[in-house]
Amino acid sequence: MLTDMTIEEMCSTTERQQFDRKSAKIDAAALAIPLIAFANSDGGLLAIGIEDNGEITGIDDFPQKINELLRAGYDFCQPSIFIEKEIIDCTDRNGNPNHILLIKVPQSSDVHVNNRDESYIRVGDKSKKLNFEERMELMYSKGIRFYEDEPVYKSSLEDIDLDFVAEYCKKIGYKKSPKNYIEQNKDYVVKVAGRKELSGAAVLMFGKEPQRFFPRSRVRFIRYEGTEAKVGTQMNVIKDVVFEGRILELTEKTIEYVKTQIKEHTYLGKDGRFVTESEYPEFAWKELIVNAITHRDYSIKGTDIQIKMFDDHITVESPGTLPGTVRLNNMREIHYSRNPKIAMFLHEYEYVREFGEGIDRMYREMEEAGLPEPEYKTVSFMVQATIKNKMYRAEHNSNVPKPQNEALDDALDDALESRLLNILESNPSIKQTELAKQLNTSRATIQRAIEILVKQGNIIRINGKRFGYWKIIKT
Repeated sequence: MLTDMTIEEMCSTTERQQFDRKSAKIDAAALAIPLIAFANSDGGLLAIGIEDNGEITGIDDFPQKINELLRAGYDFCQPSIFIEKEIIDCTDRNGNPNHILLIKVPQSSDVHVNNRDESYIRVGDKSKKLNFEERMELMYSKGIRFYEDEPVYKSSLEDIDLDFVAEYCKKIGYKKSPKNYIEQNKDYVVKVAGRKELSGAAVLMFGKEPQRFFPRSRVRFIRYEGTEAKVGTQMNVIKDVVFEGRILELTEKTIEYVKTQIKEHTYLGKDGRFVTESEYPEFAWKELIVNAITHRDYSIKGTDIQIKMFDDHITVESPGTLPGTVRLNNMREIHYSRNPKIAMFLHEYEYVREFGEGIDRMYREMEEAGLPEPEYKTVSFMVQATIKNKMYRAEHNSNVPKPQNEALDDALDDALESRLLNILESNPSIKQTELAKQLNTSRATIQRAIEILVKQGNIIRINGKRFGYWKIIKT
């Protein structure tokens, strides 16, 4: 069986992204349009012999027409679309025995067109004709062409930071000059109408000013107060920072800054040792950022990558649809790189660490941390990825117990706070390393604990960091 839908469901259901119904009277050339739309999108099922209004007219009165329809994928589609077919029994609107033809169209890795060189995709219950720009975007997303390999208008070798290329050549063990590396490798130089221009990958990875050619190849970080974005007089944006630079700089700056915004919780563990936990697994939030920078569609010029942080979740929005054959239901198993040169470049700097395994590992680490699994969705040529923290878990599931003695936000475990204040009171000049030793914990935990005590107004530093001491304000 090509479908688990009943005939009644085929007649009554609304036509949608992956289902359509057509009269057997349709011309083969016209049928090619939904065939192309399904193949270019996520695949789909056509029920021939059911009218748009859901009435069954069947196919038995049109044997020659049905033969033509079955050849539509060959005669009117380029390249050809290979289908599966099935004929099922039915009763038509006149109460007579009849048949319905089911045509299943698989998702294709090609971009298909009809005999007029028109291409379509499926949008809801319609077959949408693509303009030139949309067709190019479809070709990039399917990997028939890589936008990172396209020439950048009016770019030249003068736009390359050869000092940075020299550092990169040293890293990968390339022995020739930086100029030779750009001119002789990976088609970084593209010949166009007798002139030489740089590829998009060359500009983004090695350019002096990538944003001169790609103004929106940036990352914007927005921190909101609360759990949802508000506008107007209730606008709740408390931080709004934009990062620019080459791909490596963009990645480093973004990760370094976001790390300062991730909260840590310090509490006394079951073994009596103090534990510091991040509100999100480090691999998870880094993976969201690196994936966005690596796989965004740089052909989309109207927006940048946006990281939106709320009290209970982080959402990363990356321009572009899911690339290649990657879909929401297979992204843990299927790997496809929209920008393979950029992906390999970041892999060499150990940001893209596990080709094809990063998303699956992120799911596992969120599960091991007791957090909801990541959520992905696509909205208007934008991929949105969201991870949630323990605050979300606590607010949305009161049955999930919180870890014992866990201190949320900027609160310290009572035992740690008491012992730390006692030591500082008896020895105000004690060093953090000695505090960590006495409390049997890490220096990072002590440093974080002191920051919280200062923020709460419990202690202050007198006479500076090097020669000063701690003064207890309140206990």
